[in-house]
Amino acid sequence: MAILDLIGSSPKFRALLTEVERVAPVDSAVLIQGETGTGKEVIARAIHEASPRRHHRFVALNCAAIPSALLESELFGHERGAFTGACTQTKGRFQMADGGTLFLDEIGDMPLELQPKLLRVLQEREFERLGSAQTVRVNVRVVAATNQDLGELVSKKLFRADLFYRLNVIPLCLPPLRERVQDILPLTEYFVAKFAACLNKPIDLIPDEVVAVLKAYDWPGNIRELQNFIERAVLFSPGPVLRLPLDFKQPVRQNAEGAESALGTLADADREHILETLKQTDWLIGGQDGAANRLGLPRTTLVYKMRKLGIETRRSARVRPIRLADERCHAAASC
Repeated sequence: MAILDLIGSSPKFRALLTEVERVAPVDSAVLIQGETGTGKEVIARAIHEASPRRHHRFVALNCAAIPSALLESELFGHERGAFTGACTQTKGRFQMADGGTLFLDEIGDMPLELQPKLLRVLQEREFERLGSAQTVRVNVRVVAATNQDLGELVSKKLFRADLFYRLNVIPLCLPPLRERVQDILPLTEYFVAKFAACLNKPIDLIPDEVVAVLKAYDWPGNIRELQNFIERAVLFSPGPVLRLPLDFKQPVRQNAEGAESALGTLADADREHILETLKQTDWLIGGQDGAANRLGLPRTTLVYKMRKLGIETRRSARVRPIRLADERCHAAASC
């Protein structure tokens, strides 16, 4: 399945997509929980697009990205003169999302003093803008997301229990990428095609040894980390074959099957990649046309990696252009 970047066929991901299809038609609040980078907003958009509200707006707000003093205005809007700098009446995100879906990311970071007003909107579907006594009614479905344990925050009195229960009507848990190893290849293929087009760098082949390394890696940043990594790999691959960046660190899952062989494969792939680039540059390491520049590495880093991988340096057959200063020195020495 591949809609709205929902790519994967692993059992855990298929089960999640089944839940998305089941909850999309109803208006109940959804709480999406998962580690950073697992794609919580993508799932929220999928719920919206599969719901009867898809013809109205999907509005997103990251609660952690807005200062506490401004978050109330962002959510509910304000009247002219409500505070210093409020020159005009402004609609908040709830009013913008009327008839559609409001996605509240990082809901665990919402200030305690603002939570009762959010609870009221969820229960009564009404609120007042800052500086106004007029009640505004809205029809909004709220989908919230967090990478924190809200139950633990409730026990520490850092999150209201009544708001937690109101948001947690339909809980969805996103599996981390390390539990979706089967999906790493199709995700990689998707990102390679995307960035090859964006960067105008055709990539025709993803070698098996590269796939093995990607599957062995733990991906603590999940899909977002994989996406950023593939963008860098496409950018620095010298030809149509995807190559791993040479500064790629190699931590893998504990007791992962085939981890040791994957690391060995990575070293072999690094060695082959460096040798291929050196051959293309006629063993010229430094300079504008040298291998280090092509690989996007400092010259000293490339020399260190060559020694580590047992690659002996060779003298380049390219003739170094003689500069005028060299000619003068030669003339002086001949006098």
